[in-house]
Amino acid sequence: MIRCIDTVLSAFGLVFLSPLILFLYVVGLVDTGAPMFRQTRVGRDQKPFTLVKFRTMHPDTLHVASHLADAAAITRWGRFLRRTKLDELPQLWNVLKGEMSLVGPRPCLLNQKELVAERAARGVFDVRPGITGLAQVQGIDMSTPRLLAEIDADMIRTLSLRRYFKYIVQTVLGQGSGDRVRKKAQR
Repeated sequence: MIRCIDTVLSAFGLVFLSPLILFLYVVGLVDTGAPMFRQTRVGRDQKPFTLVKFRTMHPDTLHVASHLADAAAITRWGRFLRRTKLDELPQLWNVLKGEMSLVGPRPCLLNQKELVAERAARGVFDVRPGITGLAQVQGIDMSTPRLLAEIDADMIRTLSLRRYFKYIVQTVLGQGSGDRVRKKAQR
C-alpha cells in the first residue's frame, strides 16, 4: 500500500513541481555551476544506490556526513534550500524508481560504519530509506548514531498510514531542524 502511495505521490510531485524544480536547478547553476548532487548511500537490505539532491555546498566539499562538514562549505542559496528542505525534491526520482520511500529512515553514507552497524542490529535496513521520517521531524540527525537507529526502528515498528502522512505534513510545514553542520572547521 505504502509503495503504491509513494509511486503516485512522487510521480505527481515530479510533474506538478517541475516548474519549481527547474527554477531551483537554474538558480543552482548560477550559485555553484553544478546544481545537482549525486552520492552513493546505503539503501534497503544495505544495497548501495545513488541519491540525488540539489547541491547546498560548494562542489569541492568532501563527501562526508553533514554533521562532519564545515558550515562555511554551505552556500547562501544552499542555506535557503536546507532551511526550506527544497534540496530534497530531486529525491522524488529515487522514490519513483523504488530506491526510496517518502517516509523512512534517512539513507546514510557507506562510510558511516557506526550508524550502519546500529541500524543493522535493529532491522532498519529491512525497509526503503526515506526522504523524511520521525527522526527528521524531531530534529535528530546522523551525529548520534545509536539514538538515530533507535528512533528509526521505533518509526518502522509504529508506522501507519496516518503517521506516514503526518511525517510528510510536518516536514512540509518545516518541523525539524535538518542535518546539523559544524560551526567552525576542525583544526
